[in-house]
Formats: sequence, C-alpha cells, structure tokens
Amino acid sequence: MRVYTGLMAVGVVVLLAATVRAAPAEPSFYGDPPDENHPWAVHDPHRPQPKAVSPGTFSMPEQPGKPPSDAVILFDGTDLSKWEADKAEGGPTKWIVKDGAMECTPGSGYIRTKEKFGDCQLHVEWAAPKKVEGNSQGRGNSGIFPMGLAEIQVLDNYDNPTYADGFAGAYYGVSPAMANALRPPGEYQVVDIVFRRPVYKDGKVLDPGYVTVLMNGVLVQDHAMLEGPGGHMGRSKPRPFPEAGPLKLQDHGNPVRFRNIWYRPLPPRAVEGSTDGYLTTEAAMAKRKEIAAEIREDAAKRKDAANPLPEMLRLMESLVYDKDETVYRQVEQMGGQYVESLKKLVADKLEAKKDEVKRVNDAFRYLGRFKIVPATFGPKVEIEKMVKEQGWDKK
Repeated sequence: MRVYTGLMAVGVVVLLAATVRAAPAEPSFYGDPPDENHPWAVHDPHRPQPKAVSPGTFSMPEQPGKPPSDAVILFDGTDLSKWEADKAEGGPTKWIVKDGAMECTPGSGYIRTKEKFGDCQLHVEWAAPKKVEGNSQGRGNSGIFPMGLAEIQVLDNYDNPTYADGFAGAYYGVSPAMANALRPPGEYQVVDIVFRRPVYKDGKVLDPGYVTVLMNGVLVQDHAMLEGPGGHMGRSKPRPFPEAGPLKLQDHGNPVRFRNIWYRPLPPRAVEGSTDGYLTTEAAMAKRKEIAAEIREDAAKRKDAANPLPEMLRLMESLVYDKDETVYRQVEQMGGQYVESLKKLVADKLEAKKDEVKRVNDAFRYLGRFKIVPATFGPKVEIEKMVKEQGWDKK
C-alpha cells in the first residue's frame, strides 16, 4: 500500500500560528539578553508558547488524509458551497463534484473560493485523467493560484516533457520545479505550499514575498522570491499584492480533479509587526519596553514588606529589557537593604539562606556580565563578597 507523503498533511505541521503567553514562575537570568534587533532574550521564558495543533493524517490513494486541527477547510469532497465561478459577479460554477473530488468541466472557466486570504500554508491534492491524451501543455493542465495571482503549475508531466518553467510544481513562467516528483496519471498528487505575499510600504519593498512548494513530499520550490503573478510568454515583474485574495483553480481544457483542499493562515512577519525574527531597532526597543512594563506590573503584585526579594528580582529582570533610571535606583536601594538584612543574621540563619543568596548573586552577576549594572554596583559587590567569604562560590 502506497503512503502519500504530503509533508504538511500530517506530522510536520508548520507551527506558525497564534501563540500562547505563559508568564514564568521565577525570573530568568539565563540566555543572552535582548539587543537592538531582538526584543527577547535567548531562551526567554516570557516569549509566547506555540499553540497546540493536532496534526492530521497522511492521504492514501483511495482516501484523502485528515487536515490538522486548525485548518480552514475549503473542499472536503462533498459540495462546492465555498466556491464560485471566477467572474466579476461570481455565481455558481459549472465544475462538478464526483466521487469525493471537484472536477473541472472543460470550457467552464476558472473557479475561485468565496473566501479571501493572504499568507498561508496551503494543501491541495490533484489528479490528471487516467486516460492519457495530448502532450506537453495539453495533458492534464490546470493551475493553483494563491490569492488568485501567482500560479503553481498543475500538469501531467509523467513521461511528458515540456518547457522547464511550465512543469508541474513550477512557479509558472518564473521558476522551474527542482524535481519531477509526479505519480502516474490518475493518481493523486499531493501539493503543499507555503505562500508569503509581497509587502510594500510607500512604494518601497519591505519583503518581496516567497513561495515554497512540495510535490508528494519532494521540495520543488525553495523559498522562491515572488516576481509578480508569473504568466504565459510575458516576463512577470515584482509588484505589490493585495492583503488578501481568493484561491483560484484553472480551467485549461482538461478534466483535472481536486480533493482535500485546506489552508492555515500564517501570522505576520517582522515587517508586518511580528516580534519574532530580526526587527528594526525602533520595533525591538518598543517591544522591550512593553515586556519590561509587564514584568514591573507583576513585580508590583509581589510587593511584600516582610519578603521584598520576589519584587526585587522581578524589577532586576525588567532592567534586562529596559534600563529605566527610576527602577535602576529602586533595585540599588532594595539590594542594599537586602544585603544589610543578611549581615544581621546569625551564622546558622545565614547558612539556611545559602541557596537564596546564591540565586541573587547569579542574578547580579548576569546583570554585570551584560553591563546592565556596572561592576561597581553596590549590592552586586556586597553579595559577591559575602558568597566568597562563606565559601559558597566553591563547587
């Protein structure tokens, strides 16, 4: 029994969707701190957790696989309620549903989704007619158009050569497929697409947009830069795309079948406001201030005159993201008070606080190592001195 290996149909779901924020129970002074282009520390416990997505199942020749739990289903084999004719007024399409697949009625025109969407992980399965008729571009021809613009070629190229940038899996007219990974005619081909539209601002390109395509689990487009919609004979040029558009499937005169069509919307990129990746200094610093404010808000909730340490540690942590002068002085004052409270303890009471003092020492050393506080910072110097005097620095 043959297993259909659509990369994104099952275990390897692209986890780029919305995330869940989980506040750490304790302050973290661990990985390298944020910098001018990254608002998060390395291994930052404040960074949002990926949301849980249940993967689907692989498709089989006789049965489509199950989409992941957060997929938006565009065609499940039952009806065309989410589709319409590709005309200005829309309306019913003449494509038909047969044996769990939508089939192109030659001469009926393109079909498009009623829904419009942009950046996505898109899954489509298609099959050319089992009976081989025609050759080159005249055999099992159709197309997949994310946003109704850039065409990913659908063509029966099984023992059927044609021009390279028109092969199945090609970004049509622009980028040839890197491999011919087709199954025989009549069998379903599993196509997975990661599509990122071009992003422009004030006429300037911020991100040219890219498309990645896998055909039956084989990479055929590797982060190919978008150069406009592509097309027949004419050279396409980079240009802005709208924020959203319908998915279109082409009528090229062949009764190509499609099944198991779904997509997952992708979150914004750094140029669109995401706080992941390489940010501008302005964006990174704004996010750092936001994170620091949240930590300081939590520190205020921990205020306790009988046990000021939790509040102090959280304020220290906030300085990693934003060196606010008022908070800096507050940490200096609280740190000094903490040191004085330790000096008043008798030997056995101080020994009982060994692990606590070492943790505070590690936090001050972290701030010193990354020059968040100077080497001469009073509480830091005093805590280090105490740790050495007690022999707690020895393993």
